[in-house]
Amino acid sequence: MTARAWIAVAFAAASAGVAQGFGRFTLGVVLPAMRSDLGLSNTVAGSIATANVTAYLVGTLAVAIASSRIRLLTIMKVGLLIAVAGQLVSAVAPNALVLMFGMFCSGFGGAWVWIPTPVVASAAFPPEKRGTAIGLLSSGMALSIVFTSQLAGWVRRLWGDEGWRNVYVVQTIIGLLVAVGTVAVVRHAQEQLSPKGSVGGFDALRRVPGWRPVTAMYTTFGFMYLLVLAFMSSRLEGDNGWSASNASLSFTLIGLGMVFGGPIVAKSVSAFGTRATLGCAFGLWSVLVVTILPGWILPTLASSVVIGMIFASIPVSLTMYFVENASAEDYGPGFSAATLAFGVAQMVSPQVGGVLADWTSTFLWVLLLSAACALLGIVGALRLPKPGTQISEQMPPQSDPRPLVPPSVFSVRPH
Repeated sequence: MTARAWIAVAFAAASAGVAQGFGRFTLGVVLPAMRSDLGLSNTVAGSIATANVTAYLVGTLAVAIASSRIRLLTIMKVGLLIAVAGQLVSAVAPNALVLMFGMFCSGFGGAWVWIPTPVVASAAFPPEKRGTAIGLLSSGMALSIVFTSQLAGWVRRLWGDEGWRNVYVVQTIIGLLVAVGTVAVVRHAQEQLSPKGSVGGFDALRRVPGWRPVTAMYTTFGFMYLLVLAFMSSRLEGDNGWSASNASLSFTLIGLGMVFGGPIVAKSVSAFGTRATLGCAFGLWSVLVVTILPGWILPTLASSVVIGMIFASIPVSLTMYFVENASAEDYGPGFSAATLAFGVAQMVSPQVGGVLADWTSTFLWVLLLSAACALLGIVGALRLPKPGTQISEQMPPQSDPRPLVPPSVFSVRPH
């Protein structure tokens, strides 16, 4: 692995951080200030989050269609530019309607970045190191969340609730720099486009072994994680009486946990397998979410770190599963189809959480719902095929057995 490959993976990780960490997860940490400044109800706040995840859903459909016409690297670069544009719109949004549009752009761009980025990044490394590359993508997203949480706390102390737009201003500047670097540096050699198939890529998805439990887990994860990330700060501040700085610290610790969660889970999958890793991750999520409910400072902060690690570990494990089990032609549309189910769950989750919080006048039941959903993920993990299991109806003989990508497909433009 050369220095050029590491540079390319670093830009891929930075792109994931801008599109996902900035574009999709900033809302959770600035939501209390946003609600106060714009006078939003929990239901309207949930609708803003819904706009973001609905766009992610639309974006996954678009990737499934575009992957048979456009190369994955082009999809990634276009998505990054759209995500940065969404951050710019959010930075100048005068009301909830314009903010919804900005969130929509960020969500759409996030899908176009995240779906192709794992294969683009992992192509730089040999097959046995692909998990490391995918874990680094998670770390890039995590670092952006850590940065955002600290930035949001500093902005709020300096300008009050009215200053939340400045968070998006800073993110837009960083996003533009990352976009320029990614467009200039990252290269990916793709031998052929994905074949045209059914709408949404479900034909390709069905050719992946264990596609049913994988899709079920991805859907469960999409619903349960956003209930925590979108409403945890509101729970701590509104229900438990935390200060804005302490709530921001909890969010920061989630991001720190994510930094280490990706690389750690890559090792865990190699040592214990995907089934055991995912089963433990879903089970721990339920325990930790219940632990933070009382709002005790030390247990909540400690749990935040582990929640961050689990938040990184589940999508990394599922993505690794696709990279290792999908053929080159099936990866783009197949992963898009699984992400589509994930997107549907995300679209429903914040709206359900907002309505539930308004109905009960507390965020307690929102977090309990997340903990209960995680138990379903354990069932999905146990239904994954065991290593070496042959499933003829899911892996037909004509499927392409070639590796997803050769290990040396990045190039860096010389300077």
